[in-house]
Amino acid sequence: MVTAAGNPRLLLRRLRDIMQERTSAQDRLDRIVTLIASNMVAEVCSIYLMRHGGELELFATEGLNKSAVHKTRLKKGEGLVGDIALHARPLNLPDAQSHPNFVFLPETGEEPFQSLMGVPILRDGLCLGVIVVQNKTRRLYDEEEVEAAQTIAMVLAEMVASGDLVSPGELEETGIRRDRPWRGKGSAIADGVAIGEVVLHEPRVKVERLIAENPDAERVRLETAVAELRSSVDEMVDHEDMELLGDTKEVLEAYRMFANDSGWLTRLREAIGTGLTAEAAVERVQSETRARLMRHTDPYLRERAHDLDDLANRLLRHLAGLADTAAGALLPDNVVLVARAMGPAELLDYDRAKLKAVVLEEGSPTSHVAIVARALGIPLVGRIDNLVDMADSGNAIIVDGERGEVHLRPAADVVASYRAKLAVMAQRELEFAAVRDAPAETADGVAVALNLNAGLAVDLPHLDETGAAGIGLFRTELPFMITTRLPSLRQQTDLYARVLTAAGTRPVTFRTLDLGGDKVLPYMHMEAEENPAMGWRAIRISLDRPALLRYQLRAMIAAAAGRNLNVMFPMIAEVAEFAQARALLDAELARAASLGKTPPAAVRAGTMLEVPSLGWSLKPLLAIADFISLGTNDLMQFFFASDRGNPRLGDRYDALSPAFLRFIRACVEEASAAGKGLAVCGEMAGRPLEALALAALGVRQLSMQPHAIGPVKMAIRSVALGPLAAFLEQRLDDPGHSLRDDFRAFAEAAGAKLA
Repeated sequence: MVTAAGNPRLLLRRLRDIMQERTSAQDRLDRIVTLIASNMVAEVCSIYLMRHGGELELFATEGLNKSAVHKTRLKKGEGLVGDIALHARPLNLPDAQSHPNFVFLPETGEEPFQSLMGVPILRDGLCLGVIVVQNKTRRLYDEEEVEAAQTIAMVLAEMVASGDLVSPGELEETGIRRDRPWRGKGSAIADGVAIGEVVLHEPRVKVERLIAENPDAERVRLETAVAELRSSVDEMVDHEDMELLGDTKEVLEAYRMFANDSGWLTRLREAIGTGLTAEAAVERVQSETRARLMRHTDPYLRERAHDLDDLANRLLRHLAGLADTAAGALLPDNVVLVARAMGPAELLDYDRAKLKAVVLEEGSPTSHVAIVARALGIPLVGRIDNLVDMADSGNAIIVDGERGEVHLRPAADVVASYRAKLAVMAQRELEFAAVRDAPAETADGVAVALNLNAGLAVDLPHLDETGAAGIGLFRTELPFMITTRLPSLRQQTDLYARVLTAAGTRPVTFRTLDLGGDKVLPYMHMEAEENPAMGWRAIRISLDRPALLRYQLRAMIAAAAGRNLNVMFPMIAEVAEFAQARALLDAELARAASLGKTPPAAVRAGTMLEVPSLGWSLKPLLAIADFISLGTNDLMQFFFASDRGNPRLGDRYDALSPAFLRFIRACVEEASAAGKGLAVCGEMAGRPLEALALAALGVRQLSMQPHAIGPVKMAIRSVALGPLAAFLEQRLDDPGHSLRDDFRAFAEAAGAKLA
């Protein structure tokens, strides 16, 4: 039994006193094991810490042979100590030597000792070492003793992590090292390069005070913070905007269940009872819970570890009196936002002038936050595992949105290399700025209109900044995606009017809602589909739910009063679909006229060409459509029957394949014969080499992301189009995979600038 002298709070105070003494690390470890042994009436106390290579080394002992210190080593899973480390759970054995995992280590001199109790030293769910106590007599250590050992282990974990006990270089890098350079490879989601400082979106609270002076006061602090946490979670779940969230609301309800779990609160109270502060109690309980869940075979339970991490961190922020996110905090001038995941609205909360890049542990090119990041021109890298645990706010970080790389706490030579890269990029930006107002015209006098892809009000300044000829694609679904409810008619009308006003005399093409597939509204229930890219989406939703489309068309007509209106319907697969959609547009125009509303000055209706079937119906389509625009992202996917979201297939097929180029040329010829306009508004249009190929095939309108207009204009102005067109004409029947390398070589030889 633990004696009065073994009161855990007294033990913690004595432990704190030892740590405050100016002695060597080994001396402190030696005194700590002696202290624990005497307080727990144990004949042996030993501390094992994790070395490089994943081996547990005996770092200090009271009761075993001192000569074994720094010589005895066990692999994870080897012996009882290794078993404790592997499973991150305590062992309490009255007859340790009869246990099947017992390994006899003659150099330690532990033969006389029968009973054993050991607990893992955990931090962030990772095992840093093991504390072991032993006795000669067979005994089962009581719950108070196990609890005391776990409390001591938690305090030691913080001391080990901070380097107060052992030089960090001596230990295994188990996620606690936050002073060395670290490189992560993920997915390039939004182009660009940035050097800045880490700002954690949900800041991790660093627990400074571990040992409580007044346990009763700590209990009050805990109860108050828990009440605040539960209230904030209830407010989030029960908010009126959440009523339409469907499955997402169920996830939040599960989150609320965790916050109200009585077992969780009981464990927190018990941890405070051992002498810990409220913050230290939260750290200890969560570290133990996380270690247990992450070793579970059920993937659902492993995922719940992240929910509990978030909940624990929220509780710590309530204890510290901090806001839930960093958006409202005092931020540095070069913010690199780091988060596990975040929504688009959360991203827009940050000061755009200070936000230089975003890095997510999750995220994909088609996520809503990715769409907004690209619209803002912010580099974004996703799928960087463990970054939130590895990074601290204020850490230097480099984000390479072109390679999908992140350099955390980079070495000086890496920083120098990227500064040189940024200098080159800045010089290119100056070159692009110099031709901003110059026409996008080839050396042999062929003009190509370079338009902007947009979707949010924040995109509008790019019109003047880039010298764009207009907006070739305004994605109307983006404002729907970043809110928790359907935008009202007035809100839609105001947005479309702002867009037209910002454009002035420059043309704007509004694409109607392109929902479904990878673009789902948070308030719209969508049934799971085996192949959502080819499922119920875009115009199919709009024609099946015509009220939604008519509502949107009504807003566009009202916004365009007295101005030109260009409307484009997405995902048209057959002429009949376009005819239906145009009939709805005509009906809304007739309604506006009947109400005496000012009509648009002129109305043009066209379609995206994303489905290859439409390419074989262009003659009847162009008899009733005013223009077509090739959406090359989806068009390539369907043309090659290749899922663009599959990483194994992402680079398998090339936009400059002879077959794909022949298809585009055929579309250009059909549109030209009908006297109708043809544009390209997919990613293909925004890459200089591909833009030259499209122009050589006869495309005279390209629409792209803001950052692409400068490079594409430079490429177009640098070369005569005639020789490029002749080259492609000769090579379109090639049987090969791609013309990319040959076309690049020819274009560069002809003087093309393809920066």
